[in-house]
Amino acid sequence: MEDLKNLREKITDIDNEMADLFSWRMELVKQVAVYKQHKGLPVLDAKREEQVIAGGIERISDPELRPYYMTFLKGTMKVSRSYQSKLLEGVKVAYCGTEGAFAHIAASHLFPTAKKVPYTSFKKAYEAVENGECDCAVLPVENSFAGDVDQVNDLMFQGHLFINGMYDLAVTHDLLGIEGTTLKDIKTVVSHSQALSQCASFIKENGFKEIEYSNTALAAQYVKEQNDKSIAAIASAESAKLMGLEVIARSINDDRSNTTRFAVFSASDNRATGDSGNTYFSLVFTARNEAGSLAKALDIIGKHGFNMRTLRSRPMHELLWQYYFYVEAAGDIYSDNGRQCVEEMKGCCDKIKIVGSYNSLKQQEA
Repeated sequence: MEDLKNLREKITDIDNEMADLFSWRMELVKQVAVYKQHKGLPVLDAKREEQVIAGGIERISDPELRPYYMTFLKGTMKVSRSYQSKLLEGVKVAYCGTEGAFAHIAASHLFPTAKKVPYTSFKKAYEAVENGECDCAVLPVENSFAGDVDQVNDLMFQGHLFINGMYDLAVTHDLLGIEGTTLKDIKTVVSHSQALSQCASFIKENGFKEIEYSNTALAAQYVKEQNDKSIAAIASAESAKLMGLEVIARSINDDRSNTTRFAVFSASDNRATGDSGNTYFSLVFTARNEAGSLAKALDIIGKHGFNMRTLRSRPMHELLWQYYFYVEAAGDIYSDNGRQCVEEMKGCCDKIKIVGSYNSLKQQEA
């Protein structure tokens, strides 16, 4: 049996090597952080971490050691995320609304240490990235209950930014009032038009009058300022905390699966890689004014094996009765197959633009 001193010396030698490898790894982590800042990507890439852990465990031949190595890798990932978060503290993220609004909640989940910069419209938040005021923008593109966000769709067609990530936020609406308010006290509810429509059954059941407001967080602020028990806001629990309001009723949505999809926009495109089950792309295009052009374009996408999960149309404001089309599909549009698909579509489309290639991020609850 080898004596204890020699064993400890060998462990020290390995620890020294691990320290050198750790420094090297963290330098690469730093470079990844720079890339993420440039592309407007969040720190956490859960899919990537799962792949690294699964691949690492396979390298451990002794089954008894695998759970210990998994713990080691998870700790390493946590340290890397913490370092990246520290490096990305200077990142500026644009969003539309105010603190406590669902866009702010989504931006905070994606970029917890970044500075969140509010803007009064989707267009201003989008333009803040175009002109370099902010590194990226987190904007809603679709709600499972209310449908598309038309203004953001138009910006995708007209603007120059790229989508580098899609993020699904489960939206829960609560009824907020000033301290001491009961449900019987409330006569009027204040909120954004979409929030009001998403809680229509609850509002009708209680006979409330409705007042539309520009966003849910400002509605909560209005209720705080009015200091009137007869007025309540429909907003997030986070808004209640920020404004010092009480939650009178929780989860008053008609649809408990209500989800808003947010896109992360930045000035540089991120060409996502990975399995087709988590890699997506977005295209906008205009079909030629010829019989069957739209059908041909969609057929080309299907022929190349891309499964569309979204198709919608929007009018082109400068051309009467002309439309552009938005497609989101699963797969790698930058593969040889994807490039061939785009080339073929040019035969029946006047304009075609790749809006983004990205991985879908895990859903969170507001």
